Amino acid sequence: LHPFSLSMCVNSDVKNQGLFFFEQSTSIVGNQLDPEKTMSKPEFFVTPGYGDYLRENLHYSQAVKVGNRIETSGQGGWDDEFNIPPLLADEIGQAFANLTRTLAAAGAGWEHVIHVNSYHVGGFPPEVNEAMVKWYRHYMPNHAPVWTQVGVESLGLPTMRIEIRVTAIIP
Repeated sequence: LHPFSLSMCVNSDVKNQGLFFFEQSTSIVGNQLDPEKTMSKPEFFVTPGYGDYLRENLHYSQAVKVGNRIETSGQGGWDDEFNIPPLLADEIGQAFANLTRTLAAAGAGWEHVIHVNSYHVGGFPPEVNEAMVKWYRHYMPNHAPVWTQVGVESLGLPTMRIEIRVTAIIP
């Protein structure tokens, strides 16, 4: 981007809609962006409980915050010992509960979620959408995020049937 066009973007309403990735204070030195003043440093978070195990053994975090944007890794419907409920609806509910914990660890909540990706093993029987919509309405009664559903062959644990990741913007 030409520095002038970037400064125009910084002053536009796009950033107020949560679509802008730079912090509000942007600095241009000469014709170059000053990266020390424009880019936020990522902060990584682990979900209390199972997140510590995943960080130590699989070397990944459950969430990252850059500026006011939070991205989570996919959260399954496991408990802190990685047990998966036998009923699919319960597994989906537990995945939402795990996302609640993950978002909280990063300083966010469901009111900040703008985008959901869900990954499903076994197709999309009616109970999948019924459970997903039930939890959407429970956790996000005042807004409907964008949502992408993807059918997959398998997930991280052999018995997993659902994994959900979200993007959140903190105003």
